[in-house]
Amino acid sequence: MERRTARSAAKPGGWRAGRPGPDGATCDRHWRLDARYAGLCALGFAGLTILLDWGSGGLTVPRADLWAVLGVLVFAVLRPPRVSAGDGRLAVRGLVRERRVCTDALVAVRLDGSIATRLVLRDAYGGSVAFDPKVLVANPLLWHQLDAGARRSRERGMLRHGESTLRRLGERIDGGAVREVLRASGME
Repeated sequence: MERRTARSAAKPGGWRAGRPGPDGATCDRHWRLDARYAGLCALGFAGLTILLDWGSGGLTVPRADLWAVLGVLVFAVLRPPRVSAGDGRLAVRGLVRERRVCTDALVAVRLDGSIATRLVLRDAYGGSVAFDPKVLVANPLLWHQLDAGARRSRERGMLRHGESTLRRLGERIDGGAVREVLRASGME
């Protein structure tokens, strides 16, 4: 049985953090591969620096510890956040904490940054998440969950900023899905 806190019970679609519920939560299907790649890069960095330091004859235990700590920091920087969505909710789990928004109560959607673009969602309850929009492009089911919640927000008159952002993102995702279908069927 799901235990609800006062804050999650007040939100439509309240849910417990980190546990996909029976309502069909969808997760980023490429997250494990990306996290594994981040781990391999960090391990390669730590291993290579230790090997080079050992080869130069200057490796000591404190220096090896330093290289190991730097390897952990490389992993922390490269590890992507885990994005999941269910009926009326979207969560982004980083290394330390999870941030959530209620997609049924979105008030603002914006793209932030020009080089490293982030999609920033804010709901009426003060929740805010930011993640790479490429996650939605690579996971059409996540996009569907977000789009369905955003439509409910529009119908309720809550979504004040970002309708054009969602429309452009939807066109980009739908165009990519059509190209994939045509490529798979041999028509492109």
